Amino acid sequence: MKRKDDNVHGEGNYKAAREFDAAEAAFVKSGRVDKAARDAAPKSPAEAAELARAEELARKRAREEDPALRQASPPVQLPLPSS
Repeated sequence: MKRKDDNVHGEGNYKAAREFDAAEAAFVKSGRVDKAARDAAPKSPAEAAELARAEELARKRAREEDPALRQASPPVQLPLPSS
């Protein structure tokens, strides 16, 4: 049964998507991304191997790999310090 206040049409929950986007933008602006990435890194060679095995299993189940994953990212150019 559909609730009267459910204004979602088609696929997805638009309100939840907007809230997620806002929270994600706030997280990026907070400057905590690098720390979170370091905290998420494997803590041991065994953990790194386990993650690699899990990724390989997931790739085997996937229909195809996203070609964008194989494209080299353009190098990041940092501004030169002014003298």
